Amino acid sequence: MTALTADLGRFLANIRFDQLPAGTLPLVRDGFTDTVGVIMVGITEPVVDIVRRTLVESGSRREARACLSSIYVAAPDAALLGGTAAHALDYDDQSLTGHPSAVLVPAILAEGETLGSGGQDLVTAYVAGYEVWAELIRRDANYHRKGWMPTSVFGVIAAAAAAAVLHRLPAERAAAALAIAASHAGGVISNNGTMTKPYHVGRAARDGLVATRLAAAGMTAGRDTLENPQGFLNAFSPGSPDLDSPVRVGTEWYLLRQRLCIKKYPACYFMHRSFDATVKMLAGRRLGADDIAEIEVTMGRGQTTVLVNQRPQTGLEAKFSEQFAMAAAVILGRMGVGEVTDAVVQRADIQAFFPKVNLNPVDEYDTRDPAHSPTERVRIRLNNGEVLDSGPVSVIRGHADDPLSAEELWEKFAECTARTHAEPEARRLFNMLQAVETLPSVRDLPSCETIFTS
Repeated sequence: MTALTADLGRFLANIRFDQLPAGTLPLVRDGFTDTVGVIMVGITEPVVDIVRRTLVESGSRREARACLSSIYVAAPDAALLGGTAAHALDYDDQSLTGHPSAVLVPAILAEGETLGSGGQDLVTAYVAGYEVWAELIRRDANYHRKGWMPTSVFGVIAAAAAAAVLHRLPAERAAAALAIAASHAGGVISNNGTMTKPYHVGRAARDGLVATRLAAAGMTAGRDTLENPQGFLNAFSPGSPDLDSPVRVGTEWYLLRQRLCIKKYPACYFMHRSFDATVKMLAGRRLGADDIAEIEVTMGRGQTTVLVNQRPQTGLEAKFSEQFAMAAAVILGRMGVGEVTDAVVQRADIQAFFPKVNLNPVDEYDTRDPAHSPTERVRIRLNNGEVLDSGPVSVIRGHADDPLSAEELWEKFAECTARTHAEPEARRLFNMLQAVETLPSVRDLPSCETIFTS
């Protein structure tokens, strides 16, 4: 059995900005930029207000700004709010069978502001957290199948890893932070399609910081908690995790191979390829819902396990409904923030379309991200007997293999910040995040005066 917990602690104690491969920096810049954008568009979602009014104490320590507002709270509370807002619309990036930036960026910004960390520290902490997450999840896959939300299982340990780097903890203390975080891990898939799912992400960001602070204060934890037969991997794994292979972090950089996928639509990423393919197939055709007899979508069984809402009634439920994705593609031609709402989902024509959609699950797994099948396929049978076939679809715009351009990323950021920032302010924030490594301090990021004013 490998000394996984201790080896990861040594990695965290020794990682340095000047050792990071050059190709990681553009990815980290996009991770910070996109996540701050989706925080801003998610800030008014009801779940954020519930979490703020219920859990965030106004009289707590003034350590960090809540979601870059002018309101200061304790750093763990800032991480909790930021993570919840980042995932509130399911518009945040995707990789490692989860949502790494929605956990890492709020945690790093919050603790980095407390410590006065500079841009290079932020980047190094992000890469460290990402690499630890990847090292753990490569040892088994398909956590969705067992009912776990991978983001809340692995994200809390990744956040602790990132915070350990910001605190510059020695190896033994960094390892303790990971072990403490392992006892904070959890979050079940049955809460998908409710406010609890984004709360999973906020809690992972907060609890990762808490674990590191406890370790820094001297709290003890198991020295082999991650790899112990009664430890983290065995407890959460859906199968038989690899406890024996040596640690690869620091020699094999996962971020370069398992890169971020930036979302174009505010819904579960499992729906994106099929939605995109359907919109493209129907482009230029004058077809309405009444012209379509049925739609068959072929995708991985891991995806269909998550897309359980066959008859969604709310916007939150629709984010995990392939039936809604197909209805949106055919009837609306869009699936943006304005479409994934209760009012749209409850429209009679949308509801009437759901029975026409059938899923065909396959037991195939993508080496790029085992939660997905390698390809998806959409077949549309029209009432006149004609069949439209997308053929195999493996990549869409925004995927790591077809990334958004800087201008496309700005367009999404501008849309996300339209309610919180005037365009010049949004552009300034965007530019700073796109050069995050040059920040003298997190504190130099501008505050938004319109957030949390009541």
